[in-house]
Amino acid sequence: MNSVSSPFCVVCAANDEACLARNLMSSEMIRTGRVPLHVERGAPSAAHACNGGLDATEAPIVIFAHQDVYFPPGWEKRLAAAIEEIEKTDPDWALLAPFGMARGRVRRHLGPVWSTSLGRIVGAVPDGPHPAQSFDELVIVMRRDAGLRFDEALPGFHLYGLDIVQTSLEAGRGAHVAPLPLVHNDDFHDILRRDFTEAFHYVRRKWRHRLPLQSAILRLSRHGLELPHLHWRLRLSMARRRAMAGDSALPGRHYARLCGWE
Repeated sequence: MNSVSSPFCVVCAANDEACLARNLMSSEMIRTGRVPLHVERGAPSAAHACNGGLDATEAPIVIFAHQDVYFPPGWEKRLAAAIEEIEKTDPDWALLAPFGMARGRVRRHLGPVWSTSLGRIVGAVPDGPHPAQSFDELVIVMRRDAGLRFDEALPGFHLYGLDIVQTSLEAGRGAHVAPLPLVHNDDFHDILRRDFTEAFHYVRRKWRHRLPLQSAILRLSRHGLELPHLHWRLRLSMARRRAMAGDSALPGRHYARLCGWE
């Protein structure tokens, strides 16, 4: 899909064409061609897909988005305004996201984002861009000239939001969460599987010198006991969480309207 001299492009790793059409591709900025979309299919990991998208595109600002994300009308204008605000205080910023964890030891989710799997808007609304220690992977915005790459040794499709933020901070470049409302029209998540466990242990070993760190769903420490505790909590809360979840078969636009973002 082509657009006329857009400073943005969207990169998506996709494995479900119906989900992609119902959500990401129905977003106005993509549907109208104002922002080009590049889709990576069949990638062995999120890092391979993201790097493949980087290599296949040229826009100065790359938006990595899940296939089940829906951008409300005018979202790219909000993004441009957020970037302008960040550059007043952090001209060397590298990363930006609509949802993530505030920097520091206090567990604080920043948003706002509609999550269908949780049936509500999640994340505190920051007054403006706020320094982050990790991102949820639903959307990650990267400044191309920051020169960052995703770690292709990181297996699977989990925790690369934390990994790329720590890579940026290690390089002395800023990472921020900004108020950029959107819909994550995700399926209900029952339990974490082996692919998450592998990513958890890889990231924990890699960033051992920076621990503890907080991802969107759990803390990473040197002892690693948070993971079995999270497995236990997810199993205990499964029925309650299932009752909260919305219907992800509905289009993302439906939930954007409920939130007043259309």
